[in-house]
Amino acid sequence: MNVLELSEQEIVRRQSLQELRNMGIDPYPAAEYPTNAFSTDIKADFKNDEKREVCIAGRLMSRRVMGKASFAEIQDSKGRIQVYVTRDDICPDDNKDLYNAVFKRLLDIGDFIGIKGFVFKTQTGEISIHAQSLTLLSKSLKPLPIVKYKDGVAYDKFDDPELRFRQRYVDLIVNEGVKDTFMKRAKVLETMRNYFNEAGYTEVETPTLQSIPGGASARPFITHHNSLDIDLYLRIATELYLKRLIVGGFEGVYEIGKNFRNEGMDRFHNPEFTCMELYVQYKDYNWMMSFTEKLLETICIAVNGKDESVFDGKTISFKAPFRRLPILDAIKEKTGYDLNGMEESEIREVCKKLNMEIDDTMGKGKLIDEIFGEFCEGTYVQPTFIIDYPVEMSPLTKMHRSKPGLTERFELMVNGKELANAYSELNDPIDQEERFKEQMALADKGDDEAMLIDQDFLRALQYGMPPTSGIGIGIDRLVMLMTGKSTIQEVLLFPQMRPEKKMPKSSIAEWAKIGVSEDWVAVLNKSGYNLISDIKDVNPQKLQMDVCGINKKYKLGYDNPKVDEVALWIENSKL
Repeated sequence: MNVLELSEQEIVRRQSLQELRNMGIDPYPAAEYPTNAFSTDIKADFKNDEKREVCIAGRLMSRRVMGKASFAEIQDSKGRIQVYVTRDDICPDDNKDLYNAVFKRLLDIGDFIGIKGFVFKTQTGEISIHAQSLTLLSKSLKPLPIVKYKDGVAYDKFDDPELRFRQRYVDLIVNEGVKDTFMKRAKVLETMRNYFNEAGYTEVETPTLQSIPGGASARPFITHHNSLDIDLYLRIATELYLKRLIVGGFEGVYEIGKNFRNEGMDRFHNPEFTCMELYVQYKDYNWMMSFTEKLLETICIAVNGKDESVFDGKTISFKAPFRRLPILDAIKEKTGYDLNGMEESEIREVCKKLNMEIDDTMGKGKLIDEIFGEFCEGTYVQPTFIIDYPVEMSPLTKMHRSKPGLTERFELMVNGKELANAYSELNDPIDQEERFKEQMALADKGDDEAMLIDQDFLRALQYGMPPTSGIGIGIDRLVMLMTGKSTIQEVLLFPQMRPEKKMPKSSIAEWAKIGVSEDWVAVLNKSGYNLISDIKDVNPQKLQMDVCGINKKYKLGYDNPKVDEVALWIENSKL
């Protein structure tokens, strides 16, 4: 890396790195460091009358040097703890370099160190470690954005969402509570798996690359397999493969995995997201509602210690049972229009009366979905099962046993967003084929989210699938609800981001055309002149002073250009 691409702090750290190596200290040792304690456990288990020997490792987060004795703070994977370091304890021999040179001068905030010593309580009552040996475990070359406090006000906070999500590793280090969110996410998944496993259901894995993007209405990502010379799709759902396994004889199967949808991004949507799908034979959507509300209550208690969660200042209760409301009743309740028995043309008229923006590609199901989304969905804060969807909205769902034109489907709404989608699954292969054909007709009209016909899935159904209920739960949204986070990016370790913006710069070849050599291009960039146009109005003496100053400061050893030479650069930049 060119030294001119580094900040002053980065240059100093690399100089310290080299000095450590010159002293015979490996800044990146390979040997195991035998830790036997964590910061939080040390504090929790402290006893006044016990001189407990510990070996701990972590990041150096602060240091207060006071002559021959100092205090430091290290951060391990569980928390932080204070360390008391004295020169003569860590340097018992005549050579005091480990304290005087390494600890006081060559270590930096962010370095990983190992401490062996004993636990004690300071005069101010803080549980600390009295260091008896210190080992450098890894040198940090970039400075951390350490938050500073003065009079209760925080400075230099690392709180820009763009930076936090792009550099999650830094976010986890310096911002309290971030790691806790992802520990809770892990608890959500652990509890869910245990709940399913105890019920006797089997976790499975199905293809991520699929020849038919089925199981949902969504726009897929397309890729190409060179060896087979075919286009493949990143899966938009796991549904059709999991149902194949029910056909094959599994009692219940579930998968927790990534789905991919080539659609918009906002605070509730990421193109790559985690979904759980579960299918159980001989069950229906009524059973699944009871199963689901108990599952969510169990997860909430495991994560939060109670059956409630706070989101956007609202307390959401996951105590079972949840309200159950037919979708057409919900629309009538919120808009005053009863869509029961209406044809597509009549629903279009309702949409016009409601001043909605619709287009000709939308079929009956899409129109109803749009009405519900605009006037109803956002109003359900407490968990509410919206049930009995029209058949046009549910191409994979069994017809309702007693309500013509409707299906046995529910969506679970929480805090105004869909959390789960479930059916009494369609297992009539002839009906399923007709539903697929209706979806293809929508695709022909221009609906790029309509389902394609999966002939192999139809073949599987023809072998016979038992009565089955299935559900999909959005894991990311569930974690948002359980942790009170208002954006999906807060619960994804590495959310999708736009390409990182780079400062526009003229190329080396472009600079060469006006007489600037490659060595001086980097110097000009370091001086703040990234584009040739940046120098056209600069005084030649000032530009010469700028570049010569960089040459001297960074000890580059270049022959400084004359004022006349710099003036020629400027003159050529105007051509």
